[in-house]
This record gives sequence, C-alpha cells and structure tokens, in this order.
Amino acid sequence: MIAPSVLDAIGNTPLGEEIWNQTGGKVDAFVKSVGSAHCLHGVTKALWRRNPKIHIAAVEPAESAVLSGGRPGGHEIEGIGIGFVPSLWEPKLVNEIMAVSTKDAQAMARRLAREEALFAGTSSEANVVAALRVAHRFGPEATVVTILVDSGLRYISTNLYAA
Repeated sequence: MIAPSVLDAIGNTPLGEEIWNQTGGKVDAFVKSVGSAHCLHGVTKALWRRNPKIHIAAVEPAESAVLSGGRPGGHEIEGIGIGFVPSLWEPKLVNEIMAVSTKDAQAMARRLAREEALFAGTSSEANVVAALRVAHRFGPEATVVTILVDSGLRYISTNLYAA
C-alpha cells in the first residue's frame, strides 16, 4: 500500500472520484495511457483511497516502451510515449505497465468507429486494447475502467480513418 503522504502529493483526483461513483465502487482495474502521468496518478490516488486493491495499469506504445525499460522509438500513438520518463511519473502508483503497438491501437480505432460509433484517436484506443487484455485476465465478472481521451477529429486528414 502507498503511504498517504505520497498519495497526498499527487494532483487532482475528480476523475477517480467520478469513476468510483459511476461504478458504485465496483472497480477492479483502471487502465490509462501515460502522457505526463498526472491524470493516471490522480485517478490512482482517488481509487486507492477507496480501495487499495484496485489494479492500476499504465499504457505506453510498444515502439517506445521507456517506462518498462525499453528504448525510445517512433510510433503513431499521439499524446503518449514521449521517448523519456515524464517528470511526474511515479512507478509505485501503478501495478503494471502495458505496451500496445501502433498497429493494434489503429485497428481498435477503426473497429470501434465501425462497430460502436466511438470516434476516437489512437491513444484512446491503446487504452481500450490494454483494458480488454486486463479484462480477459480478470474475467467476465470484473469491472475494468478506461477512458477515451481524444477525439477522432484530429485524425481525419490522416490515413487512420481512410476508406
């Protein structure tokens, strides 16, 4: 368990409280990509205050998996995988780091647009790919939460949604 002083030092927690409230406290895992790490750690803070057993998974591009000890590299998952460890990163505030490839994130973006009418970008879909992996491990009774952090609008001029 993380000491309260560490949790208190982390930024805003409203999203974590919202997740807790909207799920009625039935959260088994939270999965989120890492940009600055501020959002992920704020949610962790809120959720672990409620239940320190909630599993927290950080997501990074497989092609630039520096948080898990890999080398920086090029990828097409905007907003995450900045090629170095962000200054706000606190590894004690996650249970695992998951790598998602650009190819998998792009495929999920197309699939969710086509099948679910969810129009988002690759960082959102990296979250979904990783959340589905966690859900598969945790089983059908588990509640695994992630968020769609961007819109697909910024990708219209790219080949992501090209026919």
